[in-house]
Amino acid sequence: MANQTAAFAALADPTRRAIFERLARSPGAVGELAGELPVSRPAVSQHLKILKTAGLVRDRAEGTRRIYSVDPDGLAAIRDYFERFWQQSLARFSVVAGQQAAEPDPAEPRPAEPHPAVPHTAVPHPAVPHPAEEET
Repeated sequence: MANQTAAFAALADPTRRAIFERLARSPGAVGELAGELPVSRPAVSQHLKILKTAGLVRDRAEGTRRIYSVDPDGLAAIRDYFERFWQQSLARFSVVAGQQAAEPDPAEPRPAEPHPAVPHTAVPHPAVPHPAEEET
């Protein structure tokens, strides 16, 4: 792709974006594209020239006509540009998710801990004789 700035500038125009999206569905000639859009053939030609210069479309000769299609390399360059941000977002999400998994869930009850001021000792039950008392 010529450069990302040119590609984004080219796609900023709604007519060029419509032409690009139409070409993404299937290749077409200037006349076909003009028949589907509310612009003239010369206007479509100018828009295609800008899209081609930006590296987003390419053309091939077919008889006396030129057939335009999306340039996969240009589309890949735009995708790579956005993929970089997607990967950064996923990496940040992974870090935050890992941190939250390591922290205890405040909604889960914690096991009761004995109170440190009260020692746990066996208290004999008054109805049960102590083993030392039975020997007498």
